[in-house]
Amino acid sequence: MKTKDRILLKSLELFNADGERNVTTNHISAALNISPGNLYYHYRSKEDIIFALFQAYQASMLTSLGVPTDRVLTYEDKMGYLEAIFNQLWEYRFLHRDLGHLLEESQRLRRAYREFAREVMAQAYRVYAGLREADLVILEEHEARALIVNIWIITTNWASFVTSSGFFGDEVALDRNHLRRGLVQILSLEAPYLKGVAREKLPELWRRYELGEDESRPTPSQSVELGGLTD
Repeated sequence: MKTKDRILLKSLELFNADGERNVTTNHISAALNISPGNLYYHYRSKEDIIFALFQAYQASMLTSLGVPTDRVLTYEDKMGYLEAIFNQLWEYRFLHRDLGHLLEESQRLRRAYREFAREVMAQAYRVYAGLREADLVILEEHEARALIVNIWIITTNWASFVTSSGFFGDEVALDRNHLRRGLVQILSLEAPYLKGVAREKLPELWRRYELGEDESRPTPSQSVELGGLTD
């Protein structure tokens, strides 16, 4: 693996574990057993590293929300979208856990994030159009747009809610099961609009996500590679 990619992977690991504000470039270079100069050869600052990680997250999320053009969507596709959202939020959890601080500190990231939000919501609208064509949801255009905004608000704020609201107890550290509970909120928003097998399967999904059962768990390296950080 190239040094540039190793830096991103290790930075992601440290940011997720310790919080971005608690990790310096010296911490990253020490963890990789490389000199600070070697790190700065590839990334001029920690902001550059964060922005590169955001770009990988953005590419991975938009790819995960792609809609096939050669067939109608299926229930399995719908479930794939939910799992993709969850996996991306977990693998890049520092971005949303520390989002307010990150956006305040970087004008470049702030501009890119706003464009990303628009792209994700536009792509999500295409997903729901595909699900409507597949007879898995029944949604008017204005309902779809409102639903997508509400889902965006939940997904981008859930990590912060888990750690700061006290809803799951005092001083809760974010873990996969807590984050996965956010999918219950998405299902509750979708519930009035589901049809066919999507409605029939809802109680089963609700139990799975509420209990925190975690199937098909990729390793961090697998997920990051899918996000385009490595060759």
